[in-house]
Amino acid sequence: MHVISALRRDSRRALLLDLALWVCLSFFVTMKEDPNDGGSWPRMAAGVAALGLGVLLCRRAPLVSLTVTVACSALRSPELFTPSYTVAMCLFAFLAGRHDARVRPAVLVFAAYAAAGLALSLTYDDKLWVWFAQLTSLLLQVVVPWLIGRYVRRYAQLVANGWELADRMEREQRAVADRERLRERSRIAGDMHDSLGHELSLIAVRAAALEVNRHLPPAEQRAAGELRLAAADATARLRDIVGVLREDGEGAPTTPAGETVTELVRRAEDSGLSVELLEEGPELAVPDMVARAAHRVAQEALTNATKHAPGAPVRMRIVRDAKAQALSVTVTHPAPPGAAPSPGLASGGTGLVGLDERVRLAGGTLTHGPTPDGGFAVAAHLPLAGIPVPRTPQAPVAERELSRARLQVRRGLVQAIVAPAAVVAALGALMLAYQEYGASRSVLTRDQFDRVHLGERREALGELLPDHPLDGPPAGVGPEPAGTDTCTYFRTDRFETTPVYRLCFTNGTLAAKDLVDDVPNEELR
Repeated sequence: MHVISALRRDSRRALLLDLALWVCLSFFVTMKEDPNDGGSWPRMAAGVAALGLGVLLCRRAPLVSLTVTVACSALRSPELFTPSYTVAMCLFAFLAGRHDARVRPAVLVFAAYAAAGLALSLTYDDKLWVWFAQLTSLLLQVVVPWLIGRYVRRYAQLVANGWELADRMEREQRAVADRERLRERSRIAGDMHDSLGHELSLIAVRAAALEVNRHLPPAEQRAAGELRLAAADATARLRDIVGVLREDGEGAPTTPAGETVTELVRRAEDSGLSVELLEEGPELAVPDMVARAAHRVAQEALTNATKHAPGAPVRMRIVRDAKAQALSVTVTHPAPPGAAPSPGLASGGTGLVGLDERVRLAGGTLTHGPTPDGGFAVAAHLPLAGIPVPRTPQAPVAERELSRARLQVRRGLVQAIVAPAAVVAALGALMLAYQEYGASRSVLTRDQFDRVHLGERREALGELLPDHPLDGPPAGVGPEPAGTDTCTYFRTDRFETTPVYRLCFTNGTLAAKDLVDDVPNEELR
């Protein structure tokens, strides 16, 4: 009941947050699409509905929400800079980087935005400047917030890993203290066994001597025999007591003696665990030390799967290699149903440390760690020779995990700074290159200008005129002649903006041509 109440509270809180977010984002649309200020009711309703869809999908599919918002912004302005949707684009891009650790889908979506923007800009009279404006807007409103979201996510992972490592260190300290207490108890038990066992053995020996002494009456000989039996029984009981002396709360071992891995898997299946066992290779004579190590690997892996991934199927693979005289045991399990892949360790690792020592003493090597799908894998390679492997000193697990988390955060920060700067530099270089290309293709020579005559049709001048006229009249030139429909401007020099040649048409026929230059401010007034 408490879990259900907590889930209901979380769902209610998430719903209220989504409603508040929808209202805030819709405010910008309603302000800019006001019918009394040049907008329209249909555009306002469509924008509010699109933002509602984006808010509905932003938790599970933020890239879809971002795509919907970018499409709405593109319909309002080809440059993608619209006050109605700018905040929504920045927010959904940030959520995409914050909630999704994958990079490739986001990069593919951004590339699709750029390709679609290029196709859209080509419909605007072949003006690539529109595409440059789109790329700039995408960089500032989409890519940068996405990188910031990724940095925030990695920083949160670093904080979470820090708390996890602190908790693990505390648990390890408690485990060390427990081991020290257990070791002291074992020392006490050993002393008790040595001293009391020795004394009881002496009593039994003396009683046996009295039992066979012919100078004693039969009644005393029987009493001496009973004393010998009692001493022997006390010695056996002392051995049993010392054998079961262990940590608090730990019961006696329940694993059957001499149990094989196959029997262990069958017993796990009988208890409800889904295990797929694959055995390869011929039967081999396995030494007892190696067999116990393989059984211990399988037992620990099944225990971890039951503890950390309840309900997930377990796959166990045993390979017997007669040529290499080795035995391999591999146990894998996916992430538990409904759980997201975790970047951290599967557990505290104390059981795996003991397992690694058991495998090392058997002459083998043990590897373990998370799998790409979020599960966990344990693999042991055990040569049948059974020669112990020297221990390799390793850095503490906490230190390695913390160093990796810090490295990821530093990479995220570098990406958040370097990537936008690199894109801006590439975009600027591309814009300069296009500007130079357009300038070189928009120059009309004096000879070509003289060969153009009034009254000629525009189609007939196609081969004579340059391919790329200017986008419009340069700043400061005089007004266009009256009675003309359209005017086309060409440079007289590649590196000068004025003067320019102007050709004006009326109904597709050249009606005026002249050389125009900057007009003084007095004349413009």
